[in-house]
Amino acid sequence: MSEALILDQLKENIGKEIGLSEWMEITQSRINAFADCTEDRQWIHVNEEMAKHSPFGTTLAHSFLILSLLSYFNFQNELFRSGIKMAANYGLNRVRFINSVPVGSRIRNRAVLKEINEKGPGRILINLENTVEIEGQEKPAMKAEMLAMLFV
Repeated sequence: MSEALILDQLKENIGKEIGLSEWMEITQSRINAFADCTEDRQWIHVNEEMAKHSPFGTTLAHSFLILSLLSYFNFQNELFRSGIKMAANYGLNRVRFINSVPVGSRIRNRAVLKEINEKGPGRILINLENTVEIEGQEKPAMKAEMLAMLFV
C-alpha cells in the first residue's frame, strides 16, 4: 500500500476506534516474570500468602506490567498490518492507572486514533488513546496516550 493511501486511511480514522484486542489473562507467572525483569518484588505482587490478607485479597499486577502490554495489544490492530514497514514506540503523553488488576483477571485494550502528524517522507507519528479494560469491571485498569512512529 502506498504512503498516500496509508495517510488517507489514517486521516479517515482520526477519532475512531481502530482496535480492540483479544482478552488476556493476567497470571501469577506473568506477574512473577515481570517482577524478576524489573526487580520490583513488592509483596502485593509476588507474595500470594501475604496478599490474601490485603484489602484486595490476592496479588495484583504491576501497573507498569499493564502499561508494557500496550505494544502487544496494539500490534493486533489491523492498522499495523496494512502496509506499514515498521512501527516504533515514540513515547507516551499521558498515563493514568485507574483500577487495580487482580491476578486471574482478563484484560483487553481499546485503541482510538487520536491524531496523526507527518514527520517527513515515509514517517507518520500517531497518537493512540488506549483504554485497558478489565473483564466484568466498569472502571478500566488504565488509560494511556501512546505515540508510535510509523514507517511506510
